[in-house]
Amino acid sequence: QVQLVESGGGSVQPGGSLRLACATSGFSFPSTTMAWYRQAPGKQRDFVARILGGGITNYANFVKGRFTISRDNAKSTVYLQMNSLTPEDTAVYYCNGVQFPPYPWGQGTQVTVSS
Repeated sequence: QVQLVESGGGSVQPGGSLRLACATSGFSFPSTTMAWYRQAPGKQRDFVARILGGGITNYANFVKGRFTISRDNAKSTVYLQMNSLTPEDTAVYYCNGVQFPPYPWGQGTQVTVSS
């Protein structure tokens, strides 16, 4: 049974940083491209970043070098380091494998950026 458990969210001031983690189980993590997505209130879920099993990364344009995705294949965990956060980054953040259909979504982790 696939499980995706996101953590690390919280409330920060503009310019602050957070590191999100997504612990996974139930599938072959090392061979799976993983991605982070986010969903702001009243908006669709958007792609943020992805990382291939070998470590190649891609980012959404709005990341603008502020976020870094990484993975630990031994721990079946994917991370998202977020720096220089702005109020526009406020959303629930989710991870998932890049595939169709996606794995069952986890509960996500709330990130709130506010002064």
